[in-house]
Amino acid sequence: MRISHAKSFDEIMKVINPSDLINVMGKFKETDAKGRYLHWNDFKYKKNDENINIDLAWAATKMSRLQSNKKINIGGYQFSFCVPDSLQRDLHTIDKKSSGYIGMNNPESMDGVNNKYLVHSLIMEEAISSAQLEGASTTRRIAKEMLELDRKPKNKAEIMIVNNYSLMKKALEMKNESLSIDLILSFHQIATEGAIENNAVCGEFRQTDDIYVRNHLQEVVYTPPKADKLNDLMNDLCNFVNTPHDCESGEFFIHPVIKAILLHFFIGFIHPFGDGNGRTARALFYWFMMKSGYWLFEYTSISKLIKKAPIKYAKAYLYVEDDGLDTTYFLYHQIDIIIRSIDELNIYLRRKQQELSDFLTRIQNSKKASELNFRQIDILKKAAKEPGRQFIAKSISIEYSVSENTARSDLKVLENKGLLLLIGNSRVRTYISPSNLLDNLLDN
Repeated sequence: MRISHAKSFDEIMKVINPSDLINVMGKFKETDAKGRYLHWNDFKYKKNDENINIDLAWAATKMSRLQSNKKINIGGYQFSFCVPDSLQRDLHTIDKKSSGYIGMNNPESMDGVNNKYLVHSLIMEEAISSAQLEGASTTRRIAKEMLELDRKPKNKAEIMIVNNYSLMKKALEMKNESLSIDLILSFHQIATEGAIENNAVCGEFRQTDDIYVRNHLQEVVYTPPKADKLNDLMNDLCNFVNTPHDCESGEFFIHPVIKAILLHFFIGFIHPFGDGNGRTARALFYWFMMKSGYWLFEYTSISKLIKKAPIKYAKAYLYVEDDGLDTTYFLYHQIDIIIRSIDELNIYLRRKQQELSDFLTRIQNSKKASELNFRQIDILKKAAKEPGRQFIAKSISIEYSVSENTARSDLKVLENKGLLLLIGNSRVRTYISPSNLLDNLLDN
C-alpha cells in the first residue's frame, strides 16, 4: 500500500504565490463538495470547476483545515482534528440512530425482542471478529458454538476468541473506572493470555524498539515511538481521556464518540505492546463508549466491518501519520464504521423480531405456548427452525444471562410438555429438538 506524500502547508507555500492563495480563499473548505475529507493521495485527482491549480487548491484546503482544527498534545506529539459539517452530520446520525436505546437505564426495558436476551450473542460477534482481524483462523459457527457451550479452546485461534469475549465483558464491568495504565495493562493481559507473539509479555509494555507495522506485502509502513517514551505517552493519554472536554472545565468540547475514536487511534499509534495492540485498542473504544452512556455499543461489532476492508483501516492510520498527525482522516473512517455497525444491529433486531412474530403467529392457538416464558418461547423458536438442534443448560445460561439452575428449569419445562426430548445418559443433560415440534405445540 503506497500513498503520495501530503505536503504540509509550509511545504506547499514554497511553490505557490501567497497572493494567489488569498484570491482563492473561501472557495475551498475542509471537505470537498460531497463532504469528503480527502488526503492528498485522492485530492490530487480532484477536478475543480474553476480549473484552479491543484497545488493552490490544496493550500487553500489546508488553510481552511488549520483555521478550524483543535490540537492535542500527547507525549511531545502534537495531534490535531477538526469537525467539518459532514462529520457533525455523521455524529448527529449516530446519536439519532441510537436515540431509541441510549439513555435508558436498563437494557431489559427494551420492548419485544429488542432486549439483552436476543442481542447477547452480539457480544460474541465482536469477540470473534476482533480475533479474526488479528489472524485467528476458525469459522464463525465453530467459534460461536465454543462460546455458547463454554467449551475450552483447542488452539491459539480459539484462545484469542475466548480472550476477546472475556475482554468485552471486562470493558463493561470497568465502565465506571477512570483510565489508568493499570486498566490498560489489565485489558492487554486478558486479550493476550496464551495468544501472544513477538516475544511480547502479557500485561506489560514492550521493552524494545524492534516492532514495526507492515502492510500485506510485508513492507514497513510505520515505526512506533521508542520504548523509553511509552510511560510518558501513556500517562499523557490517560490524562487526556480523564479530562472532561465539556466546555465547563476550561477545555474545548470533544464529542464522546470522537474521544472514543481518538483513544482507539492513540493506542494504535503509540503501539505500547509487542503484540495485541489492535485488540486492546478496540476494547478501550468500547469501554469509553459505554462509559459515556452509549451502552448500545455492548452489542455492536466494529471489528466485523473493519475485517471486511482492512486496507482502508490501515490507510486511515497512514493518512494521519503522513499529513501532520491530522487525526480527522481516522475519525471519518471510524464514524462510517460505527454508523454501519448500528445499521447492522438494527437489521439484526428487526429480523429477530420478525422471526419471533412469525413464530408466535403460528402458535397463537397453542395452550402449551401460553404457559411459557420468553426464554422458553425463544428456545422453541430456535428448535423449530432447526430440527435436531441440541440444547444444554450451560449454553442457555450464557445466551440468556441466567443461572444454570434457571436454564435447567427452562429445559425441563419444555421436556415435560413434550416439546424437547432428553437424549443420552451423560452427566450433561442434553435436549434435542424433535422434527414434529410444531405439531406437539398445537396439540392441546
